[in-house]
Amino acid sequence: MGARPRFLDVSAESWTLDPDVLESQLRAAARRGRLPRAVVPVDLYGQSCDLDAILALCGRWGVPVLCDSAEALGALYRGRPVGKGAALAAFSFNGNKIITAGGGGALVSDDAALIERARHLANQAKEVAPHYQHETTGYSYGLSSVLAAVGLAQITALQARVAARRQVFARYAAGLSGLPGLSLMPEPEWGHATRWLSVVQLDPRRFGATPEMARRALDSANIESRPVWKPLHMQPAFRGIRCHGAGLSNQLFERGLCLPSGAMSAEEQDRVIAVLRSCCRG
Repeated sequence: MGARPRFLDVSAESWTLDPDVLESQLRAAARRGRLPRAVVPVDLYGQSCDLDAILALCGRWGVPVLCDSAEALGALYRGRPVGKGAALAAFSFNGNKIITAGGGGALVSDDAALIERARHLANQAKEVAPHYQHETTGYSYGLSSVLAAVGLAQITALQARVAARRQVFARYAAGLSGLPGLSLMPEPEWGHATRWLSVVQLDPRRFGATPEMARRALDSANIESRPVWKPLHMQPAFRGIRCHGAGLSNQLFERGLCLPSGAMSAEEQDRVIAVLRSCCRG
């Protein structure tokens, strides 16, 4: 989109955007006279960012907040749906999400004018005219009516699916408790996460194995797991753009492992737990 990104670190409390880092960077940007056009916090692995704190900081400098809630449909922040209060929030209906249409997503806002503008751009920015008239360039981003119907048909099952994901997380928490150097993704008091993915951190010195060693052991048992998302500032596409903060996102990438988290039986989870326990040498 022609934007120049500026990456900010996450907090240990939520693994989402650190409001303290954001405040420091907004102050510095204001002094330079170059405030950002927008701040885009991410609701990670089904967990909300501390949106009120972020909105308060951005409101002080008049910077809009656009929530990347792709992974968090069904999660709550202080009792309200994730993203509510931001200028815009986006959700994903990719095949691996709790509600899926096989792809695509949804854009939500309390601002009717923004939604109208988004619909206009998503529909090739065609003006009202008997001929094809374009005052600006647009896109073909609309979800087909068939896929939209597939997604809508699942909405009534959303809360049940969230409850099932949280139960999967709870089973992992119970089955992996007591292992030295293993911790699960925290849940701050202000949020109710979907636990879209159950994620652990492994401290190699205390656990006795690296996350990659654990991943390979699971793979040998025909169990798929993956590292946590690689931070954007570490991606070759953004080479040379630093991340502002204490470097917690780097640590999460080095120590994090995403466990199978979908519709799982207790027996299937027991297999995952048994393999992880066998990896522990702490």
